[in-house]
Amino acid sequence: MMEYKIALLEGDGIGPEVVAEAVKVLLAVEKKFGVRFNFEKALIGGCAYDEYKTPLPQQTIDICKASDAVILGAVGDWKYDMLPPDVRPEKALLGIRKALNLFANLRPAIVYDELSSSSTLKSEVVSGVDIMIVRELTGDVYFGTPRGIEVVNGEKVGYNNMIYKESEIERIAHVAFQTAMKRNKKLCSVDKANVLDVSRLWREVMERVAKSYPEVTLSHMYVDNAAMQLIRDPKQFDVIVTGNIFGDILSDEASMLVGSLGMLASASLSDGKIGMYEPIHGSAPDLRGKDVVNPIATILSAAMMMKYSFSRSDIYDSIDNAVKLVLSEGYRTQDIYTDAVQKLVGTAKMGDLIAEKVIA
Repeated sequence: MMEYKIALLEGDGIGPEVVAEAVKVLLAVEKKFGVRFNFEKALIGGCAYDEYKTPLPQQTIDICKASDAVILGAVGDWKYDMLPPDVRPEKALLGIRKALNLFANLRPAIVYDELSSSSTLKSEVVSGVDIMIVRELTGDVYFGTPRGIEVVNGEKVGYNNMIYKESEIERIAHVAFQTAMKRNKKLCSVDKANVLDVSRLWREVMERVAKSYPEVTLSHMYVDNAAMQLIRDPKQFDVIVTGNIFGDILSDEASMLVGSLGMLASASLSDGKIGMYEPIHGSAPDLRGKDVVNPIATILSAAMMMKYSFSRSDIYDSIDNAVKLVLSEGYRTQDIYTDAVQKLVGTAKMGDLIAEKVIA
């Protein structure tokens, strides 16, 4: 029997609720596929600050490094907004990515046929959309130094640095090209090379790496145009590769193609064994404990874990098909509920239904 050690970082707000549903589905996977998961919880974000006065304790990093994969819920709460920047919950996200060298973030945006009416765009625009956004995760303005806020000539000045080394661009380029090779061999690199020096370097490296993948068609697009094209004609894209801040923004925009942030999973990968899997939505502290949030993004993140960390595409397919079956039967959480004919369910019930389909 294969055994996997999984670190559970539930985090804040709705994080514990959605992680619980992912665990529920993985326990169903145990019964169906004869594998075993050994879960170990660790604190991250605001709950970690409350306990240890830091949003990312060393013991959390140690637990993650000793695990085969990590499932993360969400971090943050308005009550921490007045904390110093270096101990705010969101700082833990950057910290854990850096500590585990999670430089490659895969964010699929897939419009299920059952949810084409949930998008704010016309069904004919979004139906059939299947995009993979490959986002560089440990560079760019989120990590560039120097950074800060200073008083210059009597007024405050804030500054951050967009910085990429050739080696950082090259490794994410290889991930993107390899991803494209497994799909439709079409890659669009998004930058701002008409304005930014760092983007000109980005484009230069992408062109160089492209020579190693002659079967892949590489195109380039400025980020402002890409933001427009994602809404105008999303089906023109297959794989998109871009930097940290552009990827953050574009992947959230892509969630509206799908209909809800509650449907978008993600995988953050390193060049080692550890991957971290999380929904792209936030902690939504106003919804905590109300049993109304959509756990599907977290459940699909667990499915991605099976595919990318453990090479179990069969289990990925089983979870993905279970989600499709539940949606085809009309079950919806409030974020994707659009028609009175549909069956409105809560967080826990949605997890129950998907787990039942996995076992069936």
